Amino acid sequence: MNGYTFRGWRRFVRFLLPVLFLGSILTSFTFSHPGIAQEARPEIRGVWMTLNDMDILKDRTQLQAAIGQLQRLNFNTVYPVVWNSGYVMYPSAVARRAEIQPFVYQGADGHDIIADVVTQAHRQGLLAIPWFEFGFMAPPTSELVVNHADWLTQKRDGSQTSISGAGEVVWLNPFLPAVQQFITDLVVEIVSQYDVDGIQFDDHMSLPREFGYDDYTVALYTKETKKAPPSNLSDAAWVKWRADKITAFMSQLNDAVKAKKPNAIVSVSPNYYDFAYRLQLQDWLNWVRQDLVDELVMQVYRPDLQSFYEQIVRPEIQEVQQKIPTGIGIMAGLRNNQVSIAQIQSQVRVAQERGLGVAFFYYESLWDEAPEPPAERKAGFQALFPAPAVRPLAGDSKRSAAR
Repeated sequence: MNGYTFRGWRRFVRFLLPVLFLGSILTSFTFSHPGIAQEARPEIRGVWMTLNDMDILKDRTQLQAAIGQLQRLNFNTVYPVVWNSGYVMYPSAVARRAEIQPFVYQGADGHDIIADVVTQAHRQGLLAIPWFEFGFMAPPTSELVVNHADWLTQKRDGSQTSISGAGEVVWLNPFLPAVQQFITDLVVEIVSQYDVDGIQFDDHMSLPREFGYDDYTVALYTKETKKAPPSNLSDAAWVKWRADKITAFMSQLNDAVKAKKPNAIVSVSPNYYDFAYRLQLQDWLNWVRQDLVDELVMQVYRPDLQSFYEQIVRPEIQEVQQKIPTGIGIMAGLRNNQVSIAQIQSQVRVAQERGLGVAFFYYESLWDEAPEPPAERKAGFQALFPAPAVRPLAGDSKRSAAR
């Protein structure tokens, strides 16, 4: 090696070393922060609009003001309830065929609430994703249950009810073709009848593990496995068989939605995975892996920040956010259990640090049912979302490019 070559080599090394060093830092950062997606995903900033928000939903003027306030605070998604307690929130031919009162909830001037929510949201540039809240769950006194008692599943002792956050409920049999057709027809009706951006299912698109001992399911399991269902509710094969059946239905449901609206967002808002799978037979991680879900918002309603953090750093969340927009459901408060803006801010910031979006339960508790004055609450949310995070609407041709 002559002098010129040696000096050139030294200059090359001096140039190369900083580049290699910077590359090692970036690589280390990426792998030491696995929760940060390799590709930017649209950031979810949503809020559920529940039956508790019905006074606002029914009044066009109040709803316009509410959506406008969300837009000014840089929210980008609303999840209005459309299926709750065995009843729909819109005029439904499917519900009418099932002998269910088709239009229990309507606007103050008789208008279609869901049509109004979608229109108002789109005018302000927000996504409207109706929320199929109750899934397979229904109150035992609902018209749905009274008229279709043969659609229910049961526990091993023959009982049919369980206690939930909504009180005493029964469960439609998710393995029964008639139930699957009813749910599919409702969902397809929603995405066909309205200019919605998608549909959302939550933790009730599942079945508590105590259920599945009805005659139809027992016969199906026996036919397919050549043995009777075990008495052990936690038997791994029995859990998996039922969970796989629900997954198969979700695949059919996804196909039905996409056939009507290819760009529609199929959103899921479950509990954390271990709980969802073991206790509710909801294998949502497998749904994501099979491309049955376009968005996931995991509910983490915990006041303790450490416990909240432990849930959002789980490996399955890290895996999911590499594929689809992923957020965390945060409790903004209840009428009988208000939540401080300080707690909300701390949880949102922890989620943001992990590259996660957020959705709040529920609208009224954002600033109306709260321990602080509305102005202070709104300032708190403005600090969390100082700039817009745009999510293209389902009808926007740019959506496919953003995915």
